[in-house]
Amino acid sequence: LQPLTALLLLVPYSPTSATLEKPILSLHPPWTTIFKGERVTLRCDGYQPLLLELRPISTLWYLGHLLLPSHKRSIEVQTPGVYRCQTRGAPVSDPIHLSVSNDWLILQVPYAAVFEGESLVMRCRGWYDKVVYKLHYYRDGQAVRYFHSSTNYTVPQARTSDSGRYQCSGTMRIPVESAPMFSDKVAVTVQELFQAPVLRVIGRVEARGAAPGGVAVRCETRLHPQKHDTPLQFAFYKYSRVVRRFDWGPEYTVPEPEVEELESHWCEAATATRSVRKRSPWLQLPGRGSLDLEFTTVPAPQAAALAPINKPLSFRKPPVFKSVPFVTSIPNTTSSGLLFPLGSAPTAGPPACAPPTPLEQSARALKPDVGLLLREMQLLKGLLSRVVLELKEPQALLELTGTPETPTFHLAVSSSKLETTTVES
Repeated sequence: LQPLTALLLLVPYSPTSATLEKPILSLHPPWTTIFKGERVTLRCDGYQPLLLELRPISTLWYLGHLLLPSHKRSIEVQTPGVYRCQTRGAPVSDPIHLSVSNDWLILQVPYAAVFEGESLVMRCRGWYDKVVYKLHYYRDGQAVRYFHSSTNYTVPQARTSDSGRYQCSGTMRIPVESAPMFSDKVAVTVQELFQAPVLRVIGRVEARGAAPGGVAVRCETRLHPQKHDTPLQFAFYKYSRVVRRFDWGPEYTVPEPEVEELESHWCEAATATRSVRKRSPWLQLPGRGSLDLEFTTVPAPQAAALAPINKPLSFRKPPVFKSVPFVTSIPNTTSSGLLFPLGSAPTAGPPACAPPTPLEQSARALKPDVGLLLREMQLLKGLLSRVVLELKEPQALLELTGTPETPTFHLAVSSSKLETTTVES
């Protein structure tokens, strides 16, 4: 039994029963649209068993739901349709849709997905590779590029905004120059490489020896499943100031003196070449009980111009003290007859510890003038009351005056004008 056991240990382990990644199906040349009669090569790259295994190497090919007879790793095809492949023990690959055209002009786009930061190349091709003149490329019906003759349209670093339905047009000499011809529209989608990051609080970091304490934060994002191995770098900011430049670590510790302004921090994620860079919103604090901290932030005036464009600023503002003015009204007067006490003007200001504002200083300077104005208004009111009383009951006014030395007012009223004379009795 011992020699048999040793022989079994030498046989390599085959992961046919384990879950394998699906194979990668590629197209050569890399264009999804071809002319009728042309042939292209499909290649299936995936797990291949070692030679010591007894079962032969096999690859399965599918055209739609039809199983093709070939078991090679590469095959040549010219039939339009949806192709897939499968290696033993692995799931089916992603599909490739091959189109065959009989038009004079076709627009060829890459078969594989294009991600942010990658190059996007399109080719407007004429029948039998004839030169295309007065070449226009369109996206969603709008012209984006013009060339004098056959030239590929290239976007060096594609963005998601470059997605759309593309089309090309041009003329060919067959044998004389033809009228403008248009290709069919082709949908192109630029995939998002990674999501916009979010800055989150991890927890409190206690000071240990020379290492200072603070609050640990993490810049979190998620890569596309097909690009899960793409390395990303992270940078951290406080307002517009860089507190840690781009590095491979997604975590940063906010020092203890800056914890009170924790909400002023944000982060940025980028590829190593900086072809794709994305900012996070401002840090949103969790419940105060989770960190046992009193986070208080004072918004800076210039912070709004320095904020990331993804989300508007949101700060916690300190409480605002308000006071209600003290107003005294005299009985038997209308709302327009509100008067203040003669000795003091109304004051409404912040607590005693706060310095007076310029408006309050100017109000205090006007106090004597206001008191004088009020006294003059009271005298005028008394004179008007006597005039009204004499108009209604002249005898009553005479009895109120009392002594002959008191001057009285006699009003002579006519239809044309009002005359007032003073007569000494």
